[in-house]
Amino acid sequence: MIMAGKIIAFLFTLTATCSFLSSAWSYEGEWKLLEKSIGISAMHMTLLPSDRIIAFDRTNMGPSNITLSNGRCLHVSKTIDCYAHSVEFDPAVGSVRPLTIFTDTWCSSGALSADGVLVQSGGYGNGDRVVRYFKPCADCDWAEDPSGLSTRRWYASNQVLPNGKIIVVGGKAEFSYEFIPKSSKSDQTLYQLPFLKETMHDRMVPNNLYPFLHLSPDGNLFVFANDRAILLDYVNDKVLRSYPVLPGGFSRNYPSTGSSALLPLKLSNDGTPDAEVVVCGGTLPNSNVKANAGVFLPAARTCGRLVITAEKPEWEMEEMPLNRVMGDMILLPTGDVLIINGAAKGTAGWEVATEPVLNPVLYRPNKPRINESVTRFEVLSASKIPRLYHSTAHLLSDGRVLVGGSNPHRNYNFTTLYPTDLSLEAFSPPYLAAGKSRPSISWVKPGAELVYNQRVSLGFCSAEKGDLEKTYVTMVAPSFTTHSFAMNQRLLVLALDRVSETSSGNFVVEGYAPATAAVAPPGYYLLFVVHGGVPSNGTWVHIKH
Repeated sequence: MIMAGKIIAFLFTLTATCSFLSSAWSYEGEWKLLEKSIGISAMHMTLLPSDRIIAFDRTNMGPSNITLSNGRCLHVSKTIDCYAHSVEFDPAVGSVRPLTIFTDTWCSSGALSADGVLVQSGGYGNGDRVVRYFKPCADCDWAEDPSGLSTRRWYASNQVLPNGKIIVVGGKAEFSYEFIPKSSKSDQTLYQLPFLKETMHDRMVPNNLYPFLHLSPDGNLFVFANDRAILLDYVNDKVLRSYPVLPGGFSRNYPSTGSSALLPLKLSNDGTPDAEVVVCGGTLPNSNVKANAGVFLPAARTCGRLVITAEKPEWEMEEMPLNRVMGDMILLPTGDVLIINGAAKGTAGWEVATEPVLNPVLYRPNKPRINESVTRFEVLSASKIPRLYHSTAHLLSDGRVLVGGSNPHRNYNFTTLYPTDLSLEAFSPPYLAAGKSRPSISWVKPGAELVYNQRVSLGFCSAEKGDLEKTYVTMVAPSFTTHSFAMNQRLLVLALDRVSETSSGNFVVEGYAPATAAVAPPGYYLLFVVHGGVPSNGTWVHIKH
């Protein structure tokens, strides 16, 4: 039970966090508690094409609140462990199934393969060179390859590539990249990346772990670390260009944890689309050292946008309404960005952040900025649950955002100011507000299996006539989310020929699948139609060569 003094401190913190919010905000959106406890804290999270969530934390943190099935126990490091540290959650019915992981997944990375298998890599201790696989099925469990990586990967990042391979970049004291799964001789090569060493602020607090990776539509890889970025030709092991330093003096990567997203790619039949990256939040490079000494520095408010495909790119700077470190940036089906979770002061790590930021922020990247007084941000309604270090968020197929985790402690701790949290919440963005008519996809032709540059049509019904010229279709790649970065997250706005009403309330959209694997790496995507500003439920489609 929390002591009275800590309760008073907690309430004061919430008051302080919200006191500077403008009364001009509408605070839209709705929160719903889905599960009080899934048994573990959701440090890592992904959505499978089965519409089920896989969540896990780490295996060396002591007993969780859920045991393995059928009385099973693991023998790990001379100890017997009967507790699960990974679960499968079904949002449709609220069921939780314990899963078995033998090696430590603490601060690891992952991505969905082209065939919908979760490929999960690295971790700590006996897990730092392990690649794990989870195939969606009714009773499947984890399979582990103990030598799946060429070197140890702790705090690394992953990205699916046009050929279906997954690149794994960085990690603590690892200034290199490699490819998984290792199905060919060339996959055994370890490629050095000096850029990761050059961007270290300090050897003790590097501020460049979990680098932000985004696949450019030209097939090369954008790599951001600390406050700098490069474009990497990983095929020829060559840095093609270096980008300007992000202004402001803040660090943006772990433990000065900001977040980043590749803004929606607007496809057309006229060639490769431009690509723009946004980086928000973070904190000063010395914030971790200060916080460990009891001084909590304010997090950054700034965001930077960069057209990475421009001939002479320059950062466009904006300010969020709230300071935020450890915020998750989630692409919504509409193309807007939800910034959620995190703290207003401190840094990422155990007990080194304070003032939880309970209000998400909606960022509308397409809103014109006539001058600096015009903001693209909107503060939304607050959760009641602090989501600090080791919290996560993920888009669901119904358009809600699933939020879980928060364990800012070395082990599970339920009797402190910011306790370990085992719950899952769902946040409904403003487009799901009561009274709004929601479109519903009726059919997709030629079907759920797509090929590149193929003509595609879909039917949808809606009670709302809407402006058909503003109706559009998006495809969203599910991410692997951990430590405030949604790896492999990607949203495509499809090229359309026309949208027409065939009968009262029934509509047909005609357009094209993405043209290349560099624009849309092979794999599963959620297909949405957005009509009258409201997205349908997502329909799973699969694109392959």
